[in-house]
Formats: sequence, structure tokens, C-alpha cells
Amino acid sequence: MNLVTHAEPSADPATTSANVLFHATGDCAFGTILIARSMEGVCAILLGDDARALEDDLARRFPHATLVPNEAMVRDDLAKTARYADKPSEGLDLTLDMRGTPIQRRVWNAIRSIPPGKTKSYMQVARLINTAYPQVTARIVANACATNPLALVIPCHRVIRADGELAGYRWGLERKRELLEKEAIA
Repeated sequence: MNLVTHAEPSADPATTSANVLFHATGDCAFGTILIARSMEGVCAILLGDDARALEDDLARRFPHATLVPNEAMVRDDLAKTARYADKPSEGLDLTLDMRGTPIQRRVWNAIRSIPPGKTKSYMQVARLINTAYPQVTARIVANACATNPLALVIPCHRVIRADGELAGYRWGLERKRELLEKEAIA
């Protein structure tokens, strides 16, 4: 999977190049899915039940971007992601434009290292990062999960409470449970 990472674009138009995101929605095993991509790669994979709500979520997440509905620009990404939702054992190869703070990106990369079918607690993920960022706590990991713009690709569903129970999931606990069950079968 190719990866481009950077912080959120500056709100100052004088220091920001054009930030155009092409997006479209479709259906997958977990409901409605929205894919958004910049010229660098996929920057958002949002799950939900309503296309309009997902478009509103995209606008909130990227307030300084020009959002352009364009199914042709994301058709392949949408098809790959929908196939992955049906069969996670086949993997998902997308070029990503992962946007967030340096600590968020560090947390997201640590979460991406959790193999399918496995889980780690919020504290275990924090410990993976602590050598480079000693200030990372379970709460910081939970906050990074809550702001994750790339469902499925950054598998926050693999992060659970220390007692082994499922905890909050940005895309809904039922989706988290279903994802973990599908991965366990694979």
C-alpha cells in the first residue's frame, strides 16, 4: 500500500496549494461507504447508513477542501474497498493520503500493524508508540481512533478495551463486531 502522509492543510490560502477532493458513495457489506481522494491518494473512507450524512461528515473533516462529487475518479478505490468489506482476507491495496497530526499518524500506523483477526488494547497500542512519543496514552490512542478518516484501512476496529470488551467505534459497535468476526473467519 502506497502512503503519503502530511498534516492537515493550512487554513491560509496563501500557503496552501489547491486542495480538491473527489468523492462518491456506494454500498458495501457494512452499509453505505464514501471514498474521497486527493491527487495524492485516498484520504477518507467513511462508513454509515446515509450518503448525505457521510457527505456532511466529509465536509466537517476537510473544511478547507473543495469537494467535488466524481464517481469516475474514485470508482476503482470504491470497488476495491467494497470487495475488501466483503472479504477482508484478500487485503486492500490503495494509495493513501493520510492526513492528521504527527501523533495521530503515528497512532494510525501502529494500528495498521495489528494483523487481521488480532486485537490490541488502547494501552498496548500506546506502548507501541511510547519509545518515540512517551506522552502517548490510551486516551490519545482512543482520540486518534475517534478521528480516523480511513475506516477499514486504519483498522481501529482491532483496538479494544484492556478487559477484552469492545469499546466505542466511530462507525458503530455493530460494525466493529462484524468486522472482527469476518477477520476471524478469514
